Amino acid sequence: MENEKYCIAVFGLGYVGLSNAVLLAQHNKVIAVDIIQDKVNKINAGISPIKDRELSSYLKEQTLDLTATTDGAMAIRSADYIIISTPTDYDSETNCFNTSSIESVLKQARELKSKAVIIIKSTIPVGYTKRMTKEFPELQIMFTPEFLREGRALYDNLYPSRIIIGFEQINEKLRKAAEVFAELLKEGALKKDIEVLFMGTTEAEAVKLFSNTFLALRISFFNELDTYAEINGLSSQDIIRGVCLDPRIGDMYNNPSFGYGGYCLPKDTKQLLANYKDVPENIIKATVDSNNTRKRHIAEQILGIAKKNGEDVPVVGVYRLTMKSNSDNFRESSIFDIMRILRGEGCRIIIYEPTLIDKKTYSGYEVQNDFSVFKNECGLIIANRYSSDLNDAADKVYTRDIFKRD
Repeated sequence: MENEKYCIAVFGLGYVGLSNAVLLAQHNKVIAVDIIQDKVNKINAGISPIKDRELSSYLKEQTLDLTATTDGAMAIRSADYIIISTPTDYDSETNCFNTSSIESVLKQARELKSKAVIIIKSTIPVGYTKRMTKEFPELQIMFTPEFLREGRALYDNLYPSRIIIGFEQINEKLRKAAEVFAELLKEGALKKDIEVLFMGTTEAEAVKLFSNTFLALRISFFNELDTYAEINGLSSQDIIRGVCLDPRIGDMYNNPSFGYGGYCLPKDTKQLLANYKDVPENIIKATVDSNNTRKRHIAEQILGIAKKNGEDVPVVGVYRLTMKSNSDNFRESSIFDIMRILRGEGCRIIIYEPTLIDKKTYSGYEVQNDFSVFKNECGLIIANRYSSDLNDAADKVYTRDIFKRD
């Protein structure tokens, strides 16, 4: 495979799509496709449309064979491999991911009689790739899950924990394509000796959902530990440190928060729970329920503090909507559920969020862009993640960010 160059089309330029496009464009020709023209323009100008240090650096400084476009048909016609990393939001009415954006690309590939190998990287229900293989027998479809952190997406591709590729095991043509694609990912990575696992598509889909649900379970466990400590006047920090020094437990995913959120964990846990419809379980549902309980508890604690301040209408400031300090994404952020509860109890909510430049309102809430005014105007400030910017107002900040890190 040495010096062999492939043309790879990448559909969907969020964290997953853009980081894969940049990784693969180091040694291959990549055509990145998105429906948002502004994203396309920024990428072609060497600017990352999402907040990620490594992505920004690579786009600006590395020599990449990368072109962005809104012309999906052109990309499909040119491609040896097609990566689909379009959004699959969870639909609470159907209890399933909305996979219409994936199917749109598959239909276009079929119409154009594409011979490219198609790799689905969007998060999907267990069994989805097998269904698509039956629905689109003309296409060669595989699934490979991603395990990326927001704000560290390219880093996690450059130093992957593992590479997993799912394909129909009896299909020798796909097996060879899977082996080539694994080598392409390894070629772009900086880490050596990467574990590569080949398995069926359904098993690969399950790996993704079970991995994220375990992370959500771990977050929920330490949040419940923190709830216990807070109510009983104990030091969460001391208890967590003592627990996590056990090497079997480890010192990670243990910093309390207002609840897990973001793009992946809420939808992945709900999807896995839906997949358990006819399977006995307790833990998966408990993880989803625990997160809801945590958010209600946090809201009650905030209300108790706000009412003690004696204001007729408590003014509660929300410092950042983002879930993580190195992210600009606040989709499905747990803070929104807390804000809804507080507003329902008569609180006035003011948001400080630097990514909402020049906005006066967001989702019906006030936005204050002047940080000094924000701190002065709010009787209480809530912060899912603390920042030293709040030090001069620390006496009125409520946070459960025990370790002051993500």
